[in-house]
Amino acid sequence: MKLTVTAVALVFAAIGSLSAQGVNDAQIASIVVTANQVDIDAGKLAVARGTNPEVKAFGQQMIDAHTAVNKSAVELVTRLKVKPEDNPTSQALKAGGDKNLTSLKALKGAEFDRAYVDHEVAYHQQVLDAVDKTLVPGAKNEELKALLVKVRPAFVSHLEHAKHLQGSLAK
Repeated sequence: MKLTVTAVALVFAAIGSLSAQGVNDAQIASIVVTANQVDIDAGKLAVARGTNPEVKAFGQQMIDAHTAVNKSAVELVTRLKVKPEDNPTSQALKAGGDKNLTSLKALKGAEFDRAYVDHEVAYHQQVLDAVDKTLVPGAKNEELKALLVKVRPAFVSHLEHAKHLQGSLAK
């Protein structure tokens, strides 16, 4: 699973490179929607294949929470008439998410549970870093920026929950 965690780091390094170039609101919208969808897809797999009830419940929480964020983001960009703009970062997120799913599908039982949770810890930390260092500072529209700021505490909560699970699964 180290490979998948490394893939997460590489994906978010792409976000860091966008920071140097500057991101526009359309690119941010695409990154947000893609990042949420990646976690929704992983959550669905955790619900279906997880063996630990807490891992399954966490997967469902990720589905519910990230679906709600995506709904809010899509409603906002639709109202603002901003069309999400595909970009190297959103493409890398999608590819990284697909790679993670492929890796997880090869695992079973406790090994799957640990790998899923390890990925969630790394992914949420990287998302928080991207929100703080790239997405919020890069957002020009105040409503988009406010949405990013508003959902940040949920990502912190997800990270803490994933870390707690990680600790309990290591025992």
